[in-house]
Amino acid sequence: MNMNAASEIINTKQLRLELPRIIRRIAEGQRYLVLHRSKPTFEIIPHRSEAAPLPPLEQDPLFRLGPLGNSTDGASATDHDRFLYGS
Repeated sequence: MNMNAASEIINTKQLRLELPRIIRRIAEGQRYLVLHRSKPTFEIIPHRSEAAPLPPLEQDPLFRLGPLGNSTDGASATDHDRFLYGS
């Protein structure tokens, strides 16, 4: 967990009670580190409007992964891909 000094530390009770104010502050760029039972649990960060570019598909280790098992329905991997992702 990135406990960066720019984050404001709040607990879950504060999050519930002050949600509208916290949302406004997040929209202004504020980051929050939320504690649950006195332990850092998650961060709330402003949404970035520009998404980080994805690497080329050929560099994705899952894309390059070979077959992992056998189909029990007799369909090929290509058939499964067509069913899941369309033509």
